[in-house]
Amino acid sequence: MRQLPLGVNLRVGSRFATFQAGCNGAVVAELRQLAAREGPLAVWLHGPPGSGRTHLLQAACAAAGEAGLAAAYLPVGELASAQLLEGLETLDLVCLDDVDAASGDAAWERALFGLYQGLAEAGGRLALAAREPPAQGAIRLPDLASRLAAASVRPLHPLPESAQGGALLARAAAQGLELPEDALQFLLRRAPRDFAALCRLLDALDAASLASQRRLTVPLVRDVLEQQGY
Repeated sequence: MRQLPLGVNLRVGSRFATFQAGCNGAVVAELRQLAAREGPLAVWLHGPPGSGRTHLLQAACAAAGEAGLAAAYLPVGELASAQLLEGLETLDLVCLDDVDAASGDAAWERALFGLYQGLAEAGGRLALAAREPPAQGAIRLPDLASRLAAASVRPLHPLPESAQGGALLARAAAQGLELPEDALQFLLRRAPRDFAALCRLLDALDAASLASQRRLTVPLVRDVLEQQGY
């Protein structure tokens, strides 16, 4: 898998196997196709924070890399210049997160259109994620708007609270962490019931456990939650 000089790394736990699909099963199936360079040319994911957009884009990149294909994940909102998209049309799969950040910016829209056209000509695939579907965005370049309107547009539904504990355990296991039941329940009682926030806290717990050489216990969870302002 192609690595870009941007400090952008895929999260270890962001895999299809650790994503609790719920009613998003059809979305996962389509992204698996993209990761195999099959299915539609472009897929546009949209949903609120915590709905799994980043997880799924990174999972698609990871799956493509494991299949020996060239893939890249880029969070558009963190990129300094649209020029960083140049040359990506040679890849098998490009996953762009936070595409909302590019809407209305002429340089970004031209770069996105060029990437789309290049991937179409080379037989690559494109996955994009934003809060809103393309029809509700602020894209001004007509050619780009028409291409994105033809993409497979897929809404993502947030994971219900009842499934968040199991999903967090699966993510912890994928990261090589043992999250005991009492520590999990303490975390769920004290932390926001927003799965994206829970995943960030799990990463903080992983770092704290490694730094202190302590297991994930209730006292360690309490310490990390206090450090995070909870």
